[in-house]
Amino acid sequence: MKGFNYKKSVQSLCFLAKKHGGTLNKMKAIKLVWLADRLHLRRYGRTITGDVYFAMSFGPVASTTLDLVKPDPFLSEVEKSYSQEFIGEFTKHHYSLVSSPDLNVFSRTDFDCINEINETFGGLDQFMLSTFSHQFPEWKKYESSLNSSYTSRFEMDLDDFFLNVYEQSHLFEDSEEDLRLSKDIFHENQQIEKVL
Repeated sequence: MKGFNYKKSVQSLCFLAKKHGGTLNKMKAIKLVWLADRLHLRRYGRTITGDVYFAMSFGPVASTTLDLVKPDPFLSEVEKSYSQEFIGEFTKHHYSLVSSPDLNVFSRTDFDCINEINETFGGLDQFMLSTFSHQFPEWKKYESSLNSSYTSRFEMDLDDFFLNVYEQSHLFEDSEEDLRLSKDIFHENQQIEKVL
């Protein structure tokens, strides 16, 4: 998929697993990656992973990042091979580290955001994170459709990640001016990608 950075996704999963003793619940990891992508997008005009997001019953899901912890047969050989160097030992609900994370793939801002999200929300379990995710506008806009069981997922619009959410950490409450600047950078980058 265009824009997806499989190395950053794999290393995000590795970093989070390492912070939680080497093994991590898959849903918890995916929710923490979503929060880190959301935070980075709002601050710097791009996500960390470049993944496509879907609203599903348990909240936002980074589609291809989730495939890395299944593992999914539709991953490219390059993505599969790289992923297997770092993560494996999959069970139905968990994955484990195979080797230490390579943090060199991250920019300073990437690392700062994923670390900040882990420090702020890493103490919540997967179900608490799922419930927490249901207050975010990018998920709420699909809530009634998801509850109707008409379909199991809807592609999210990353523009909705720029909407403020008033929650205890205050991480997602930014000034309109700051959000406008980040959103402009995001849209400019999207236009450049279309040309390339």
